[in-house]
Amino acid sequence: MGGGSAFFVESPCGVVYHTVRMRIPLTKYGLPQVVVYPLVILAAMVLYPALTRHFVPQGAILTFWAGEAVLLALLVWSLLFFRDPDRRPPQDVSLLLAPADGKITDVETLAETDLMPGPVLRVGIFLSIFNTHINRAPCDVTVEEITYREGRYVNALKPLAAKVNESNALALVRTAEPRDRLVVRQISGAVARRIVCAARKGQQLAGGEPFGMIKFGSRTELYLPADGDIECLVQVGDKVKAGVTPLARYKICRA
Repeated sequence: MGGGSAFFVESPCGVVYHTVRMRIPLTKYGLPQVVVYPLVILAAMVLYPALTRHFVPQGAILTFWAGEAVLLALLVWSLLFFRDPDRRPPQDVSLLLAPADGKITDVETLAETDLMPGPVLRVGIFLSIFNTHINRAPCDVTVEEITYREGRYVNALKPLAAKVNESNALALVRTAEPRDRLVVRQISGAVARRIVCAARKGQQLAGGEPFGMIKFGSRTELYLPADGDIECLVQVGDKVKAGVTPLARYKICRA
């Protein structure tokens, strides 16, 4: 699909102008559900008239079409959920970009964490069932380590979810200076039961490059050093887009 919009991103290293082209392909990370779900719903739409013929009174045409409309809405949603929109990340090494679409629910500084040495700034993003669920690299990085942890499926909106839910943490090292260690953490939710991560240890990812997804409502967190060289650009309640929205910025950037 064509069309697009353009905007500026300002940074200490200059101003970057770029265009975001809008298209809606489907992600490979959605397999097999991206194929199975629409086929099941289409089958239900085809069989619906025969199945309801004996239960819907003759003349109740509105009741019939209401059922078909619900199935159609489910079909559209099942396709939109697995969409993989084209994203053009800002070409600015000073920026750390959102690793997921959604709403900022947490911005806090931690004295310590088992994921990386403190102090650490943790930015939490909640993904509703209507958000794109593709996870993307926050900047140009090398994957240092991947740690999967089994857990529960608490509602991803609750702070407890970050502590007890199933999760997958990617320890990343920036390829540009400063070569800080970052962590992107994929966390399942009450509905999400499948974390997909295609990244591998030692792999290099470009800023904004997809590496996986969490199927259905979930949570993604970015951990970064909490020091005077990094400025947080978001606050609780902000809506962000993966690979496009800057979450933080280095005050001094070096290629």
